[in-house]
Amino acid sequence: MHGLINRAIQSFVCATYGQSCWLRVTEAAELGIVEFEAMLVYDDDMTVQVMDALCVDLNRPRAEILEDLGTYLVSHPNMEDLRRLLRFGGVTYVEFLHSLDDLSDRVRLAVSDLSLPHLELREVSPTEYQLYCFPGLPGYSSVMVGVLRAIADDYGALAMLSHHGKKDGAEVISILLVESAFAEGRHFDLGARKS
Repeated sequence: MHGLINRAIQSFVCATYGQSCWLRVTEAAELGIVEFEAMLVYDDDMTVQVMDALCVDLNRPRAEILEDLGTYLVSHPNMEDLRRLLRFGGVTYVEFLHSLDDLSDRVRLAVSDLSLPHLELREVSPTEYQLYCFPGLPGYSSVMVGVLRAIADDYGALAMLSHHGKKDGAEVISILLVESAFAEGRHFDLGARKS
């Protein structure tokens, strides 16, 4: 597993539940380390062990934790660079949804050795979509539900999301766009500014 993914999990746990939770989880997972390096590659089993230990520590299902991770990836100030990468997908939430087919390619432009599963958006109607999350990263569809919810808020759109089961070899997320301009979205400036 790419270190960026493990590092994102570590950052999420520390920011949400505290450093002490992270230390308990790494000890329970018997990793032999307490910090992941972003640019290294780790055995997939390490990530599974961390997630198993986290589920036990928090007494929560994996899918819920992964959805929260997806929300964190978009909404937490620590993750502004990822938010920017996602927001380059379009000016509106619908444009963003249509850009998801190219997300894995955009990520590879930023980090050449990070491979994300293929996504395919299918439009059912102008307000209803299905996102197909193909295999390659366990729990990816749950993370994407959190990302899609947080990005909808970011754009000021009101969307209802749910897992729709498996179809054509992929996990399917149903997206119902209730209102595209429900609230004022978070400020986004195309040009990054350092303070």
